[in-house]
Amino acid sequence: MSAAQSASAASDSTTAVRRDWQRQEVADLFAMPLLDLVYRAATIHRQHFDPNEIQLSTLLSIKTGKCAEDCAYCSQSSRYDTELVNEPLIDLEEVRRNAAAAKKAGASRFCMGAAWRQLRERDVDTVLDMVAVVKELGMESCMTLGMLTRDQAERLAAGGLDYYNHNIDTSPEYYPEVISTRSFQDRLDTLDHVRDAGMKVCCGGIVGMGESREDRIGLLTSLANLPKHPESVPINMLVKIPGTPLAGAEGIDGVEFVRTIAVARILMPLSFVRLSAGRETMSDEMQALCFMAGANSIFYGDRLLTTGNAEADRDNKLFARLGMRSTQSRS
Repeated sequence: MSAAQSASAASDSTTAVRRDWQRQEVADLFAMPLLDLVYRAATIHRQHFDPNEIQLSTLLSIKTGKCAEDCAYCSQSSRYDTELVNEPLIDLEEVRRNAAAAKKAGASRFCMGAAWRQLRERDVDTVLDMVAVVKELGMESCMTLGMLTRDQAERLAAGGLDYYNHNIDTSPEYYPEVISTRSFQDRLDTLDHVRDAGMKVCCGGIVGMGESREDRIGLLTSLANLPKHPESVPINMLVKIPGTPLAGAEGIDGVEFVRTIAVARILMPLSFVRLSAGRETMSDEMQALCFMAGANSIFYGDRLLTTGNAEADRDNKLFARLGMRSTQSRS
């Protein structure tokens, strides 16, 4: 059986959720002719989602810069000179104002990120107040605050936090090339705490960091073989930030990025697959192909944590041209 035939057989069986994927199976999916791969991903996507609906999330930095981590892609690390303006934890009214504006613009989920290595005990009550503000507006809440202890995860869950984002970033093998201040296992431990506390998991990675296809295979296999698939899987294209070690990284070809989206959809058929960082430089046609391949969520708004994003007006025009709508617009 050829690689394409083997991948086709694997794809046909993915309506049943699997968490026992072998790397060779995933490699065979990546090796399929692109249009065959996109077709199979689209078929699986349509079995579980309305293909013309997009879930919109807005991301706000609630504490910017001075992070102790050395993530080689990040402008917020205190180790790199990126000319980022450091800002302390913002106040509650600023969260309320931004969340209300995001809801008015069409977002259904509001995500808040703090540049911390780990959540500090002194800040737990403050971030819980922020969660309460978002929930009062009738939006889903998500936070990314670094590593959590089991007790902190339980407190966040009890306080009403819906999602916790904690990306694994890349394959276990390539991970040490990107980060040295926390291990791949540290990330898995936090994910375990989040899941055990009853929150939903948002977990994905970054491509275009100079990794190989084998590393992209390792990233997606690791995600798909978690004890439960993340409810949201953000796939980020590296935004190259001057001053970071990855500012000159070899990027990823657009076709290879679409392959990555399609394979993520096949491996995790019930998850929201989110086009995250990097959309600002993607053409409308490339984004449309990603939607066809199973992406059904985006970060919406003109800015992510510290980097630019596709303008909301451009997104609305694209959705109109494609005949797509946000999940909040359901009749």
